[in-house]
Amino acid sequence: MDDSIRLLTPEDEPFLWQMLCEAAHIQQEGKTIQDAMNNPDLARYVQDWGRKDDLGFVAINTTTHQPVGAAWIRLLTGENRGYGYIDDFTPELAIATLPEYRNQGIGTKLLTHLLTVARKSYPAISLSIRSTNPALQLYQRFGWQVLPHSETVNRVGGISFKMKLDLLQSQI
Repeated sequence: MDDSIRLLTPEDEPFLWQMLCEAAHIQQEGKTIQDAMNNPDLARYVQDWGRKDDLGFVAINTTTHQPVGAAWIRLLTGENRGYGYIDDFTPELAIATLPEYRNQGIGTKLLTHLLTVARKSYPAISLSIRSTNPALQLYQRFGWQVLPHSETVNRVGGISFKMKLDLLQSQI
C-alpha cells in the first residue's frame, strides 16, 4: 500500500476514537466507540485532541485518501492518569491501524515519525500493553523495556504491564 504520514490535527479526533477502540480491543468485548467515549479511563486518551502537549501522526492511504492508522502521545497527569502512567513528565503512547492494514509496516512508520519528533520534547514515553498483544515485539524492537512489578489485571481479566522507552538512549 502507498501511504503518507502527517501530523494529527483536532479534525482527526473522530478517527482517533476509532483507533483507540482498535488499540483497546473493545470490539472483542462487544463494545462500541460510544462505549469508549463514555469510559473516562479510555476517553482521556482522545477527548479534546489538540491540547498543548498532544503529539501524533496519522497514516493515509494515498490511493483512497483515507486514514488507516495513527500513533499518538498524550501527557496524562494528576487525576487524569492513564493505564501506562509513570510520572508527570512522561507521555503515554497509543497506536493502532485498521485490521486490514496490519502487518504492512504502517505501525513501524508511524512509530518512527512519532519518536523522532517526541525526543525533542520528552526524555521518555510509556505505554500499557496486554501480555498477549502481538505489538509487544514491535515495541521491543524499538527498545521499550517492561517496567518491573508493573503487571496488573486489566479490565477484561488478563494481564497488562507498563513499558518505557528512554528516548535519550534509543537509536531512533
